[in-house]
Amino acid sequence: MEIDHRLRRRKAERRGHVAEYAAALLLLLKGYRIVALRYRTKVGEIDLIARKGDLVVFVEVKARVGEREAVDAVSVTAQRRIRSASDVWLSRRADAARLSQRYDVVAVLPKRLPRHFPDAF
Repeated sequence: MEIDHRLRRRKAERRGHVAEYAAALLLLLKGYRIVALRYRTKVGEIDLIARKGDLVVFVEVKARVGEREAVDAVSVTAQRRIRSASDVWLSRRADAARLSQRYDVVAVLPKRLPRHFPDAF
């Protein structure tokens, strides 16, 4: 039973990492520069941090069967955690005062291209 649980967990983590790479590729193709992947702090984790000029985008990546399910999967608690982690990231930037920020979701869907939802929360 324990081994089965660990195997499922590892598989889910791998699926999540593949989704994050797909989301990063989509953002690169849209002209963003990826500055962090799986940025971890004591208050939380941000899947992707991307920049385009003075805009910094904090991205939550969700692999789901549909777009609506992906966006809805980012709970209020998760949003709070991402905002707190983004505050930590920004506090470590000398240029933070001139940066605009945005919180996006990228939905990674089976057998379809990922879908980017700017300003999702």
